[in-house]
Amino acid sequence: MPIQQLPPQVAAQIAAGEVIERPASVVKELVENSLDAGATRIDVAIREGGVAEIRVTDDGCGIPADELALAFRHHATSKLATVADLQSVSTLGFRGEALPSIAAVARVTCTTRTPDADAGARIEFRYGEAVDERNIGCPVGATVQVVELFGNVPARRRFLRSPAAETARIQEVVTRYALANPAVRFSLNVDGRETVNTSGSGRLQDTILSIYGAEVAGRMLPVSHSEGEASVSGYASASDLSRHNRSYITLLVNHRWVYDRSIAYAIEQAYQGTLPDRRYPIAVIDIAIPPEQVDVNSHPSKREVRFRSENRLFSAVQRAVRDALVAHAPVRQVTRSFTPSGNAPAGDTAPPATPAFRVPAPYAGGTTTAPDPLTLPTTSLAPTGGSLRDVLAGLRVVGQIRQTYLVAEGPAGMYLIDQHAAHERVVYDQLRNRSEHRERASQPLLAPLPAELSASQAATVEEYAGLLAEYGFQLEPFGGNAWLVRAVPATLAARGSSDPATALTDLLDAVAVEQVVMEREDALVATIACHGSVRAGMTLAQDEMDALLRQLETTENPHNCPHGRPTVVHFTEYQLEREFNRR
Repeated sequence: MPIQQLPPQVAAQIAAGEVIERPASVVKELVENSLDAGATRIDVAIREGGVAEIRVTDDGCGIPADELALAFRHHATSKLATVADLQSVSTLGFRGEALPSIAAVARVTCTTRTPDADAGARIEFRYGEAVDERNIGCPVGATVQVVELFGNVPARRRFLRSPAAETARIQEVVTRYALANPAVRFSLNVDGRETVNTSGSGRLQDTILSIYGAEVAGRMLPVSHSEGEASVSGYASASDLSRHNRSYITLLVNHRWVYDRSIAYAIEQAYQGTLPDRRYPIAVIDIAIPPEQVDVNSHPSKREVRFRSENRLFSAVQRAVRDALVAHAPVRQVTRSFTPSGNAPAGDTAPPATPAFRVPAPYAGGTTTAPDPLTLPTTSLAPTGGSLRDVLAGLRVVGQIRQTYLVAEGPAGMYLIDQHAAHERVVYDQLRNRSEHRERASQPLLAPLPAELSASQAATVEEYAGLLAEYGFQLEPFGGNAWLVRAVPATLAARGSSDPATALTDLLDAVAVEQVVMEREDALVATIACHGSVRAGMTLAQDEMDALLRQLETTENPHNCPHGRPTVVHFTEYQLEREFNRR
């Protein structure tokens, strides 16, 4: 075929294919235009997943009547004028392609009025061609109605998913922009049913409450941190609140909803050691940086952005979320209590607890039956009037139970400390701090110890020999998949690990399952800490228990061990007095 100029209709559909992928793309472009127009209320209504109809109404500044037709031409925009404007974009949309691209693949009607106009204007397009334009009475703002999306491109329709799936994508767009703009009142109507309605109060907590419900909103922790030119704010879930996928992480840059894998990973890394495997936090994090530090023109749909200093932002976001977890996460508190009869004591005016635990009572003849297995109490996070560091500073160790748990008393009641989990956290932080200063401690063995490894474990040794050596392992090949262990980390030697070979294989397995170097190093350190910590069943002297409590108080995250298990459980004074019928 000879080179030729494409017909305008074909070119328009190609441009539309880049910008308008599905109904959610239409909603995103129209909502962004409404926000750039200064709207304080945005109402979205859809039918049949947005294919039959999309209607977006706002109370923004509107479009002047003499500019309405121009707004639907390619490369027409009011959001920039010169090349220099591209270097510092402060609006949400600027390509000048959204409205003409939507009009090219649907029947579109736009009705609008500016505050200083006596009447509004209305224009109608049918698959790229203007078919009607007139003056009309309407409120200030704009309403864009999109009907029969992809009606002229049936092949595009066949690639869409079910109406329910497309509706879910639209709901995601509306909720993300509602979270990004808590001062704007958003509503979403799906087939005549309202599914989203935010208050527009300006408080992010209220928007989280509207979208995620009271249970989630009550367990979100405030995030606030500044570093250089970047400011990080928002909310992140407490460590006992998580989801099965990453879709509950909302990342905003200057109130623009974006997707950035690196920054999202920074949020996940802040929860390292506090969440179980394959569990992810709920977070709404807004990064405020100068517009010239971010390129929002790197993706046709403006979903992805590029940062001039991504590594610095990664560090700032991770530190902001981690600081919030450490500063605001409360102590785990038992929420069920033991009662002799299984019922609340007479005169108890406190709210009834969930099913109480029964303690077997003696027979009338003086003998006792074999006790039923005692169900362990469930726990939840409940405020105790201060951070865990503050609580630990005021505790006094009074003993040890089953050579596993330390018993301590404080002004707010009784505390049980898991000695292994607590010491694991202490050792983990010590090792990580040493890694930052490149200070290693290794203990040679009196006699080299052979270790038979699997093929995958041997490959891991060869690949990460340098990392293992940095943390105190001295290994050398011994033929085939066998290796000699000549030295181990001093932490393992201090605990008298009876089988360094087992510790080594556990380390290799932990490192092998991780996907990136930083995670693998964390897995290595966590496993060394586990093998180098006091175990359940070890008797500790009073000074050792006191020292463990003081060391836990100085750790970065005293709430959990590196594998996510809690270190401290709290029994309130009220609960104790209630069990002895003092309340």
